[in-house]
Amino acid sequence: MEPTQPIPDASGLRRNFVRILILVILLCAGFLAYLNDPPSTFPTGTVFEVKSGETLNSIAKDLKSQHVVRSTTLLKAMVVFLGGEQKLRAGDYYFGRSLSAYTIASRLVRGNFDLASFKVTIPEGSSMRQIATILSPKLTKFSSADFLRFSSEKEGYLFPDTYFLMPTATSGEVLGVLQENFDEKIKIVEPAIVAFGKSTKDVVTMASILEEEAQTPADWSIISGILWKRIKIGMPLQVDSTLGYVTGKASSELTTTDLKSDGPYNTYTRKGLPPTPICNPGLETITAAATPTTTPYLYYLSDKNGVIHYAATFADHIKNREKYLK
Repeated sequence: MEPTQPIPDASGLRRNFVRILILVILLCAGFLAYLNDPPSTFPTGTVFEVKSGETLNSIAKDLKSQHVVRSTTLLKAMVVFLGGEQKLRAGDYYFGRSLSAYTIASRLVRGNFDLASFKVTIPEGSSMRQIATILSPKLTKFSSADFLRFSSEKEGYLFPDTYFLMPTATSGEVLGVLQENFDEKIKIVEPAIVAFGKSTKDVVTMASILEEEAQTPADWSIISGILWKRIKIGMPLQVDSTLGYVTGKASSELTTTDLKSDGPYNTYTRKGLPPTPICNPGLETITAAATPTTTPYLYYLSDKNGVIHYAATFADHIKNREKYLK
């Protein structure tokens, strides 16, 4: 009798097939999970714009190129699965943290922009450059260069306050909000400005100097009276803060050369107010500039603790310098 080939065990074949099938399923599931996971370079804290009429294919390509998703095919499939291919909402989508492709597809279909206003405080006495520094890291569409260019003639008129801004606010939009707030707040002080007989520009410029010269309302009012008196008698204001505005130096850093260098913001060599405000003052300093306190003083200085010491004569001022600045 001729030898015959052994008959394969059918149950063994089925087991091998099942093993292979399970392995393939696991590999596919793992690959899909990998594609669904956010890329390691996911741009956390950015805003993605979907333009009106933009196609799903274009959106998917943009998301992949910006490292928001790993696979355009998977994202498109998920959007179709969720029934939103024809219902994608145009607008700005904020990605505050890394998101899976499925979550992004779901947000696109539902129009979940995840944009909420955030609170930011502009301190009183902030300059335009300081405001730009505060806002630049917080606003995705904010350009410091544009803001400074747009606000080149707005120093003093961007009201320092607490604001609630959208993270997609542009430089122009922020500028408009700050200026509109100033226009509203200045109405509170307008009667005092009119009664004082000075222009709003002069009062705001004086207020900006007060912000830099002292820290308390009482001192603001007294120094306001001193500086307006100096202007009246033809005496230079002689304040370091106006020089610091253009040199970027603190009062202690100014040199004799700085003090002697002539320029529109040097209130040692030029009489009267500087040509523009040197920062953006708050309501209290604007009020103090319009309602100065009358005193016999003509001089003042600030000691190392920020305490202001006043003098009616130059001789007394010298004594204060020797006593408090040595």
